[in-house]
Amino acid sequence: MPIGFADPDRLSTYAEQGIGPAPAPSALGWYAMSEMCEECGGAGMVLTVNAAGVRMARVCVCQRAARTSHRVAAARIPLRYQHCTLESYETSFRGADASMRQAHLTAKRFVEAYPVDTDGRGLLITGPVGVGKTHLAAGLLLALVEEKGAHALFFDYRELLKQIQHSYNPQVNSTELDVLRPVFEAEVLVLDELGAQKPTDWVWDTVALILNTRYNDKRTTIITTNYEDRPPAASGVTAAQRATREETLGDRIGERMRSRLAEMCVRVEMMGADFRQGAGRARFG
Repeated sequence: MPIGFADPDRLSTYAEQGIGPAPAPSALGWYAMSEMCEECGGAGMVLTVNAAGVRMARVCVCQRAARTSHRVAAARIPLRYQHCTLESYETSFRGADASMRQAHLTAKRFVEAYPVDTDGRGLLITGPVGVGKTHLAAGLLLALVEEKGAHALFFDYRELLKQIQHSYNPQVNSTELDVLRPVFEAEVLVLDELGAQKPTDWVWDTVALILNTRYNDKRTTIITTNYEDRPPAASGVTAAQRATREETLGDRIGERMRSRLAEMCVRVEMMGADFRQGAGRARFG
């Protein structure tokens, strides 16, 4: 498949100038390719005749495929989830919760509606460990890239915070803005496991910066979290009560940002047992 466009005219000048036979395409850095396309011969463009009989050029399908592959690679989906698609998302096995089937349907409808009817809104996918939230998010991202040509980015929440903190090291060449710029600018961002990092004032401020920037720019954000989408504990709750209470998304990111997510995203709640253990492991991946 060609990597970039070939220049047939430039190839022909080698023999005309007495340099010798034109070098093999693979020998030219600007003409590098892994295989020659039979339709365009490596030119990247195909001459066609439209309905009015006018000759015109169109981008060859090999170039469209190459661009899609480039966008998929740029999305940085972790290796563990690169096989995850909406088609491979399994909801028909015994014991699958109805909420999983509904989440799958919502994801497919979201792709169909994107970008006009979604109007910058994303999805907040909540549920316990092992119900397939990340599989669904990765499948959504792939579908948006491949079917809608979206420029997307996948980030684990903890890894993103770690990279930002690492940028503060004076021996590191990158800055905080270098790390955050692609997160701010991605057309579609998957932020996996929101709330997984222990909350501090710095974490809350960083989450607020990311979510508010994307909200103001109406950029689509798809979020997964293991925490229930409920408010934080009331101020009067004792330490003993907190110890026996399940933490919520409000506890982990703050009520102000939880409220922001309600404006940014449609909530998709998933329930069910952790089927990465036992019989579900092989079927779901």
